[in-house]
Amino acid sequence: MKRGPIPDDDDDSVARKGKVVTTTERWPELLRCTTTKPPPIILDELIAEILLRIPARSLVRLRNSVCSSWRTLISSSQFAKDHLRRSMAVDPALTHPRIAYYSSRYSYPTIGVFSIRSVFENRPHEPTKVVAYEGRRHRLIIGSCNGLLCLHDNERAMLWNPCTGFTSQPLEIGGIFYVSGFGYDHVNDKYKLFLIEEKKSGSVTRIFTFGPNSTWRTIQDFPYRLHDPNNKAILMNTVGHFVSGTGTLNWLLCSGLTSFVAVLSLDLVKETYSQICLPSRDSDDDLSVFPELATLRGCLAVCYETKKTHWTLWIMKEYGLPHSWTKLAIIPCHPLLLDPPLNSALEPMYMLKNDVLLVNSPNGKFVLCNLNDGSINFPNIDSSGDGMTKLRPLSRCSGPRIFHIYHESLVSPWHFGLPSCSSEMRLVKPSL
Repeated sequence: MKRGPIPDDDDDSVARKGKVVTTTERWPELLRCTTTKPPPIILDELIAEILLRIPARSLVRLRNSVCSSWRTLISSSQFAKDHLRRSMAVDPALTHPRIAYYSSRYSYPTIGVFSIRSVFENRPHEPTKVVAYEGRRHRLIIGSCNGLLCLHDNERAMLWNPCTGFTSQPLEIGGIFYVSGFGYDHVNDKYKLFLIEEKKSGSVTRIFTFGPNSTWRTIQDFPYRLHDPNNKAILMNTVGHFVSGTGTLNWLLCSGLTSFVAVLSLDLVKETYSQICLPSRDSDDDLSVFPELATLRGCLAVCYETKKTHWTLWIMKEYGLPHSWTKLAIIPCHPLLLDPPLNSALEPMYMLKNDVLLVNSPNGKFVLCNLNDGSINFPNIDSSGDGMTKLRPLSRCSGPRIFHIYHESLVSPWHFGLPSCSSEMRLVKPSL
């Protein structure tokens, strides 16, 4: 499968590999030449417009080497919002997509991160390197939104931006919960954490709003329970999928006895629930193979196994409107993706504009599927540096790991009134 060059400043040796270095990739070099106060003839509006066109990671690297006025601008909350808005609406190359993961079986204090662009671009002999971030204890990832990851360690939750390195100070949340979600209320400019806390007296549904006066509030009970035999459908994912721009968290509902499938949605703005119909399944399909819910190109997506011969991938082009479900691709059930056979569907992860799709296959391997010619490729992902010594290498098997996709941004906890620090999560340097 042909994979063209994709600009990414993860690797400073791009030029040495003989690849074309674009003007965008040379921003760090160009701006290091302007570490003194910019000429007075350059208007502030023009400076801001120039800086908004630079990738988030490059701006973080330059933050401490440019003049104070530029540093103040780059660190401001308004600039972070403008940069995020531009990267989402105008130039996605400004925010590099990455995958963060943790071990769901063993309590490792590390979180592994690797570049999605490297997975698409690198040749088999050029492995995509996983970098590890180490905390003071084992933490789970509840969700990701606008470059922030919400981490949880059974007692406390905190927000972390791997690109800037800053976290919020850990906040006590207490209790045991089984259903959760993290997202952004775009109307009120608030980040919210959703939890169903299990108590002896029953469950309590709560929302935590991050801010200078962060407080818990009890809201309407969640419509479904994980262990309720009276439910007509099963809640398939315990962590809600956040769909950017809609302010919603989404869970997949399925029935193992009928062809019923639907999305349960929580509107973080109104804090109310709704149900969205999914494309119908064929009555001949194996109902024990449940679909996989995902987010692709900013839209909700679902993948079915169909007649044990192929997977059907659907995408909802207009959120909340069932008639906008559009069949995006039909992917043959390749034997290499089913050996050993497991009772699960293909999990879509990320998709490029050239119709190359990164998936997690039923046998637990990352695969690049070319939707144009039907070819597949297994990327080489080197996870030897993630510190999770009891897990099999990512190039062989993804389990037991939980993955979250995020896009690099400049959004930091202090932008919305949270005390922040840079010591809770630190980059683990590889040994020489």
